[in-house]
Amino acid sequence: MVGMRNWFRRRRGGTEVGSEPATAAPAPTGIFDERKLLGAEPAELAERFWQRWSALLPEVHAALGDRAPQRVEQLLCEVVADLHPELQFAVERGQRANYALVLTGQEDPKLRPYTDAWLARAPAEDLLWEYHDSVPPVPDPTEVTVNLGEHRLPLAEVRVAVQVDTAEQLVDVAVHHPRLADLTESAKQTMTFLPLDATLGERLAAERLRRVETAEAEPAGAVTLLELRTVVRGLAGLPDSPQSDSPQSDSTQSEARPPQDP
Repeated sequence: MVGMRNWFRRRRGGTEVGSEPATAAPAPTGIFDERKLLGAEPAELAERFWQRWSALLPEVHAALGDRAPQRVEQLLCEVVADLHPELQFAVERGQRANYALVLTGQEDPKLRPYTDAWLARAPAEDLLWEYHDSVPPVPDPTEVTVNLGEHRLPLAEVRVAVQVDTAEQLVDVAVHHPRLADLTESAKQTMTFLPLDATLGERLAAERLRRVETAEAEPAGAVTLLELRTVVRGLAGLPDSPQSDSPQSDSTQSEARPPQDP
């Protein structure tokens, strides 16, 4: 996923890759009614999502082709909010297709029925689109550079102290980057959690990481992100490479660039 750009991702209180500190996406207008949500099953809402997505695809493709994704941002915000207003989403460069549509409940159990129903009813992947129900890992996090305001922070410089609890099959980590002292508290938090999501993927990180700390000084015996991936995936009984994971089961080298035109 070289050159991926997180165009539409909405993180609560977070900061996006390759961007200034994040601002909330436009609030949906007139589309979400809590009573409607309470009376509708996730499967019904997911079916409606994919019907609306199919209708919007020509407009989405035109906006992406013109490198003007902001034209459809509000529309996509509304469609996602109609599924559930607490879901987050992103349009990114895909690993197997040109684009990836990522929908995530940030591992909140109450949102899992909605993301499960959404993925179960997703169209078959093709050359243009793939779909993820959690933020997937990038193939090589050491090729990622995170832009936070004026700071360009290569993830190749991240080091992680790792403590494995073999009895519980969980891992405690402390994340260090040489530039952490230059960052605001919010950016420090971003640079603590973002490398872990990029390396492990959101779901594996939530399942296997227990305590996560920020380390402004490099801890003794710290490892690289790829070494961390090997440890955690091994603990979970997974192969080293996330590219061997099955599709639809669950965000760059240099600065972010738009995906290739469809």
